[in-house]
Amino acid sequence: MKGRYSAWDELCAEIEKANPGGAKVLDPFSGRGMIPLEAARLAIPAFAVDYSPVAVLASSLLVDFPFRDWSHEPQLPFGKETMLPLDGQRLVQDLDMVLTEIGHRLEDAMGDFYAAVDSVRPWAYLWSVTLPCQECGNRFPLVGSLELRKASKKRQKGTGVRLDDPGQSFYIDADSVTGKYEVVVHDGPPRRTPTLTNATDKSGRKIAGKSAVCPFCSHVHPLDVHRRLTNAGQGQDALLVVADLDDSVGKYYREAMAEELDAAARAAIALQNEPPFSPFLPAVPDEEIAPGNNNIIGPSIYGARTYGDLMCARQTLSFVRLCRIIGQVADELLSHGLSIDYVRALSGYAASVMVRKIRRSTRGAVLDVKVQAAHDIYSNQGSITFSYDFLETGLGGGQGTWQSLSSGTVSTLRGLSADRRGVPTQVERGTATALLLRDSSVDAVVTDPPYDQMIAYADSSDISFSWMKRALFATWPDLMSTNDPMGVQEKTEEIIVKRVRGEAPDEHRTRAHYDSKIAQAFKEMRRVVSDQGIVTIVFGHGEPEVWDRLLTAISQAGLIMTGSWPASTESGSHQGKANISTTLTMACRPAPASRPDGRKAAVEAEVKAEVRSRVLLWEKSGLAPTDMLMAAAGPAMEVVGRYGKVLDARAEPVDISTFLPLARQAVQEAMAVEIDQHPLEVFDARTRFALWWVRVYGRQVTAKSELRWQALAASMSLSEVRDLVPDADKGCRFVASNSFKSHIDTESSVIDVVLAMAKASEDGLAAVGEVLVASGRDPDDAYPWAAMKFLADRLPDSDADAIAWTRILRNRTGVGSATRTAAQAKISEAKRRNAAGEQLELG
Repeated sequence: MKGRYSAWDELCAEIEKANPGGAKVLDPFSGRGMIPLEAARLAIPAFAVDYSPVAVLASSLLVDFPFRDWSHEPQLPFGKETMLPLDGQRLVQDLDMVLTEIGHRLEDAMGDFYAAVDSVRPWAYLWSVTLPCQECGNRFPLVGSLELRKASKKRQKGTGVRLDDPGQSFYIDADSVTGKYEVVVHDGPPRRTPTLTNATDKSGRKIAGKSAVCPFCSHVHPLDVHRRLTNAGQGQDALLVVADLDDSVGKYYREAMAEELDAAARAAIALQNEPPFSPFLPAVPDEEIAPGNNNIIGPSIYGARTYGDLMCARQTLSFVRLCRIIGQVADELLSHGLSIDYVRALSGYAASVMVRKIRRSTRGAVLDVKVQAAHDIYSNQGSITFSYDFLETGLGGGQGTWQSLSSGTVSTLRGLSADRRGVPTQVERGTATALLLRDSSVDAVVTDPPYDQMIAYADSSDISFSWMKRALFATWPDLMSTNDPMGVQEKTEEIIVKRVRGEAPDEHRTRAHYDSKIAQAFKEMRRVVSDQGIVTIVFGHGEPEVWDRLLTAISQAGLIMTGSWPASTESGSHQGKANISTTLTMACRPAPASRPDGRKAAVEAEVKAEVRSRVLLWEKSGLAPTDMLMAAAGPAMEVVGRYGKVLDARAEPVDISTFLPLARQAVQEAMAVEIDQHPLEVFDARTRFALWWVRVYGRQVTAKSELRWQALAASMSLSEVRDLVPDADKGCRFVASNSFKSHIDTESSVIDVVLAMAKASEDGLAAVGEVLVASGRDPDDAYPWAAMKFLADRLPDSDADAIAWTRILRNRTGVGSATRTAAQAKISEAKRRNAAGEQLELG
């Protein structure tokens, strides 16, 4: 970030030289605005379009407002009167004052519900959902972990005195006589078992999922039972532990005091009396969680029906009043003479801080013991978690509080505004399928479109939208209005494939919907880009059929690929089934009006030649083989794009998908993999597949989609290689010899033989020799030995099979002797049987 403007003049000069009439950039799937930001910094007029109101607000805060001139705005009606700064920092200074003012008002509005101890506000509060025991009837809290702070050795802040911190934990002390429980916080590791834990049934078998165990009577409530109870509305929130900030150890935990419990209880009463924001906007969000969202909105499995159900009463009251304060501050700024755009900017940043606070403020925000922080409610980029025990940050300082989050926002904006250059981006809410731009009006489209069913963008951000509506309904009315019947973000035109879990009878975001809409979007990109322009698409997906569909849509839009480059940018953790390890940046141009037809055989030869030439470049650039396999789609599509259509020997059009496995196969051939001086091509197909797999992936767990890709590239069916790469964890992995099952005979492939040899090595050289005899191979046959050496060299030194193969290789002479002995014994046995048979006939 520090040197981002170091080559600014040079870059701008190059852009002007290449585009003497000026240049315009569009991102029709702008999201948070990261792509338009780079155009804005280079003073290139850009358009950012997104369908989600949450994304549009985020883009505006990043690529529009920081680049505007706010120097003419009046001074704020609150905060310190200071000299107005230069334009680049005016927004930063005013935002700092606005967020500070909101923080003060929030503390005043909520102070009665967060009791101060010795005039100090606690950092956070640990809560839990309680349920009634189905055996004894006593209500108890469900807690999955009793550890609060790990033991450590550290130095005291300020003094440097060395401390031996034993850590802290707690337990639930239940009295079956009174039916009441107490929370006991103590030093050291946990002394008891959590109430939410793994349990066994009467036969000793493990019960699926975490069970709730009553601390009063030890009755076990399996997952389906406690989930049924929460869905029936029987869950109640209970405050368990309070976290203070301590100068010695940082976060220090204790039992909640009576006044703190009373304050929390008053919040629940106050929430019931909160007036609505408008006749159509109640205080507590009543926006419904759509059916089929069980895999995205985790709390919906445990009884949450609306986005107002995701927090405890005090958290909800705090956000209701925070929304009112943001709206009130905006009204005051408008009445003081600030422009509507400036007020929208300041209130928008305030709402963004609120959204960041929401990410640490629901029943999914657990205590992260390792880093002593409130864990983000998103388990990955697209789904919200649920936990019976959760953390609520307070009004004071510390991670996840308004004060901390505001400071982070101001700091980020200050860094963005430092030495600011460029122009604001025009940000609009719209759909990529119907862009409000003239034909041929932009020079470059650069976009990162949605990846099939990878992330349900709108569904996963509806919680933010439901609260943003209440904070911004007056200043951003156009953005906060919706036609969705459930009051959340509209999804009619959202271009994704929605993964549904549960009943969702009206879900329209199907594969057919995605294919149709993404094709329309690419056609719109082609329409608005000039004939000499470029459409750059960043895409990554593990599934071959998704690539087929995407590339077909690009082709049908009248675009041809003219360049590509891979980048390892996204390493899993997505809500969808397939994880991305590599994305491909594809540069496309409008297809020329007249392209010749191509012949399949000639085009295949061109693809192979093009890929081979690229492999040399990729190797010099340090690309890993896995990246090269992903990148191979680029040159393949570049070659195919040179032709209007590709015809087979019968003059029938050839589908694009034909050339993707071919491109991967070309990478394998171009890398000239040798197996102990033997070309890979001389081995049988099944062995080639296995050796290449180990060359690329070793023994690591790999996405199942890669197995499909590699099978296609090898011209083999999955059934032919599935036993070589069986399931492992959440993917697949090269088989271990001890679990490999295969009958060895003279038709067995080399890989089957060497796996059987590794398995037999535990029984001695004679057993290894018997495998070679069964395969009909001579002990001097070079191929098994070459394959063994290759595999042993590429698997970890500690790998059991690598050790076995190394042992066999070192005893090659002994194996040869054992093989010949076994072969001779086999011949002798055959002669004996023949002789016995002849004797029987004579008899």
